[in-house]
Amino acid sequence: MDAMAAAGKVTREHLQRDAYLYIRQSTLKQVINNTESTQRQYALRGRAIALGWDHSQIIVIDTDQGQSGASAEGRDGFQRLVAEVGMGQAGIVLGLEVSRLARNNTDWHRLLEICALAGTLILDEDGLYDPGNFNDRLLLGLKGTMSEAELHLLKARLRGGVLSKARRGELVQPLPVGLVYDHAERVVLDPDASVQQAIRHLLATFAATGSAYAVVKAFADAGLKFPRRIRTGPNKGELTWGILQHHRVLQILHNPRYAGAFFYGRRHERRGPGGKTTSHVLPREEWTVLITDAHPGYLTWPEFEANQTRLAELAAAHGTDRKASPPREGAALLQGVVSCGKCGRRMTVRYQHYKGTGKPIYLCQFDGIRNAVPICQTMIGDQIDAAVSELLLATLTPLTLEVALRVSDELAARAEEADRLRAACVERARYRADLARRRYLAVDPSNRLVADTLEADWNDALRELAEATEEYERAKNTATGPLSPETRAKITALAADFPRLWNDPVTPMRERKRMIRLLVTDVTLTKTDHITVGVVLRGGQSHQLTLPRPQTAWELRQTDPAVVAALDELLDDHTDAQSADILNERGLPSGMGRPFTRGMIIHLRNAYQLRSHRQRLLDAGLLTVSELARHLGVHFQTVKHWRRDGIITGILANDKGEYVYPLPGPDLVRPIIGRPRSSVLDPEHSATTR
Repeated sequence: MDAMAAAGKVTREHLQRDAYLYIRQSTLKQVINNTESTQRQYALRGRAIALGWDHSQIIVIDTDQGQSGASAEGRDGFQRLVAEVGMGQAGIVLGLEVSRLARNNTDWHRLLEICALAGTLILDEDGLYDPGNFNDRLLLGLKGTMSEAELHLLKARLRGGVLSKARRGELVQPLPVGLVYDHAERVVLDPDASVQQAIRHLLATFAATGSAYAVVKAFADAGLKFPRRIRTGPNKGELTWGILQHHRVLQILHNPRYAGAFFYGRRHERRGPGGKTTSHVLPREEWTVLITDAHPGYLTWPEFEANQTRLAELAAAHGTDRKASPPREGAALLQGVVSCGKCGRRMTVRYQHYKGTGKPIYLCQFDGIRNAVPICQTMIGDQIDAAVSELLLATLTPLTLEVALRVSDELAARAEEADRLRAACVERARYRADLARRRYLAVDPSNRLVADTLEADWNDALRELAEATEEYERAKNTATGPLSPETRAKITALAADFPRLWNDPVTPMRERKRMIRLLVTDVTLTKTDHITVGVVLRGGQSHQLTLPRPQTAWELRQTDPAVVAALDELLDDHTDAQSADILNERGLPSGMGRPFTRGMIIHLRNAYQLRSHRQRLLDAGLLTVSELARHLGVHFQTVKHWRRDGIITGILANDKGEYVYPLPGPDLVRPIIGRPRSSVLDPEHSATTR
């Protein structure tokens, strides 16, 4: 485009507004090294002056140096430029080329639309354009499309080279701690022996405990530190030692590099609507490259696979159905491995605390909680745990000696490994102190500024050496160390009797559960009129146990039927209190295991619908005092008086002092009836009988 055509597009209205020069480089490396491009962009100020703008009207926006043009997100300078154009402050926008302003068609066309509405011109190295003109806008849109396509081609070309190297396993990637590149860019183990020992100790501890949290706890209890290599900042590449954390253990266990495998494309990154980039781990079959045995590692690929399986089993505890869970403290031996025989879901554990002890209860409550229906099954677990324990003791006794010897050797190896790690920490501190001493002795004593700093570094190194040595000695004195021949003999003798080892109170419940996980695949419980326990061992052998259904609370407190029968016989001739005394004399206890009382006898009579002693006498034809008085035609007090005088016979009916009477014979009734009424109802006698 010639100067005459360009000058024809510039009007007085354009010259009254400011000229905005936008400058950008994609990376900081380009800003530092590609200085020629920066100079060319700043030189566009001369083009604006030639078109009529004053030097004071040219505003330079260069705050986006080192920012990519793929998106407007994060480019404050570009957003400021768009705002100034939208408010009508810009008469012209200058940029070396379209790619400087935007690499994204969305951002580019938005800028063109705003420039067309505000009457703002756009100038690049090729010419001057008016976005309000159809031909100029068509040309600018084509340039934007070509710029975005160019970015895509550059990325595709770079990614193709990366994928080509990755498929050969030659792509250089950041390595985790414990692995480094040698001079030929081959992956080798870190030459620092203390780093290798720390990683091997971590993997061995996980193999022994089966839990990442247990690894962290073991390092913390032993006072061991773990290495970490700094990735960014001025100290990039340096090795530091610190406390081992849980997420670090998981990173190491999930990283195939430690198994000598090269991988690429494990994570997939995606840019969200808000510009935020999210990434997630892909399934292994979707990885771009996975090459096993590509370089030396700290464990074999089968061992790595076994670790992933174990971690997946433990992580399943957080799933929707919680198919498994890690072994925890608690009295439930089958926690995490027992399933419901009716619905097939995993059963959970609840503890019922009574008198300071917790009794495990296995229950299937998933559907009950989810749909507000009665829970599937509930059963007390102590009887089931005892039956499964007896099955294991009877099945696995021949293997106990070999298992105990392996455990003994593993404990000794772990103790030696921990001691070596502590010694390596002391050796590192000693090396730093010696290095600081040599630096201090090599400096000119008159140069006090340097000498004072080196002396302070030497003192700090000596302090770290003293602390490391003190910690090493303290741990060495408290550690058990390798097993002595005497201790090994005791363990072997104990292992020979596996029931004693299993029932030893010193053995933690969590360790028993870990042994259950190693030996048992699944335990299925079904409760009908009895409990059926299906046990599947690791080798595939299955066993089915049938247990009686545990008694409920009221059944446990129920009085023995023999005692109830004895009470039924006693009530024929004795009152409630008399029957209670006789049962206690015979040593027969109640359902609660306590001595009988009159109230308990009344409760039993009502519960089992037994007739009382009084009712039995009345059913036998005996009369109450009122009935006998009406029959004889006398007052009921007279009947009581005759009973006390022995004229008639009465039988004690209950513990309230009430009597019942047999009907008198004819020979007794006539003398009584023939007596004068005054002798029968003598006032003085009546007064004494009341």
